[in-house]
Amino acid sequence: MIDAYRALALQTTCRAINACATPAAAAAAVADNIERVGRQIRASKAFIGADLKLVVLPEYFATSYPLGDTIPGWAAKGCFAMDGAEYEQLGRIAQDNGVYLCSNAYERDPNFPELYFQSSVILDDSGNQVLRYRRLISLYAPSPHDVWDKYLDVYGIDGVFPVARTPLGRLSCIASEEILYPEIARAMGLRGAEVFLHSTSEVGSPELTPKDIAKRARALENMAYVVSANTAGISGVDIPLGSADGMSKIVDDQGRVLSAAGTGESMAAYADLDIAGLRRRRLRPGMGNFLSRLPQAAINAGLGSAALKSNALLDGDSLKIPQRADFAARQKATLDALLSAGVLGND
Repeated sequence: MIDAYRALALQTTCRAINACATPAAAAAAVADNIERVGRQIRASKAFIGADLKLVVLPEYFATSYPLGDTIPGWAAKGCFAMDGAEYEQLGRIAQDNGVYLCSNAYERDPNFPELYFQSSVILDDSGNQVLRYRRLISLYAPSPHDVWDKYLDVYGIDGVFPVARTPLGRLSCIASEEILYPEIARAMGLRGAEVFLHSTSEVGSPELTPKDIAKRARALENMAYVVSANTAGISGVDIPLGSADGMSKIVDDQGRVLSAAGTGESMAAYADLDIAGLRRRRLRPGMGNFLSRLPQAAINAGLGSAALKSNALLDGDSLKIPQRADFAARQKATLDALLSAGVLGND
């Protein structure tokens, strides 16, 4: 294991492919976007130093998000193949720069045709994929939770909450707004995660935002580092460019911000990750050792039957291809269940 090294949350502009008329045009734009990010990584490492070993990219950095596309339409236009050219290109960038590289993209899976998942993938410094995490909580997109039984049959629970044991420590991924859900990070933390790699495209503000607060909280609760990379805006769409900008940062296991980027494209959010020191702190008895003091009863308790139902897109052995409106209807049903269970009050 490398006792300490530098990590970078690369804040780069997401150049949207939404206007591309064909999948071929979209694929060419994605390749250009990845090539551009590769140049930024090379230049950043030259400045930061040879001990830069980990780079996290923003959410959907090479495509942006679907705007008006059907589920099958976006699967064809805006999604990577699990073993496709995009990951080969990213793997070469990781290998050429001697870094572990965390990518976030929409992705097709042959086990679930016509659907897609948002995936965070870690490539090691030889260019090999060593971890794949699929975002579980997404308001208007499919997730493994929607095909839960089949997903577990294919990947198992460790494929739902994966942790990669690497020379850089134990790495796991959190996607986008999932930083707001302590249960996701806790599931990774209780499987040994020491560094959370958080790809995001979030609202920028000079004030504390909910996600910015959550980054500190997830780090502190789980005694882990958080490396959070935000977009430097999204170009090529009508949303004002600077809306999802800034906020990239690295947080230590005490909830302290070690470095942060301002607005615009930036490599300013880099810092030393002292994994050996982290492990010493995690083994130190005392009130601040939160992982050792968490009661099992608190883990087992939950919303149970009132929570969001699984398998919404499974019909026996068949997949149901949803419309966007189906996701809104499902959320309304969950709110009604929470109200009936007494979790939400209206008295």
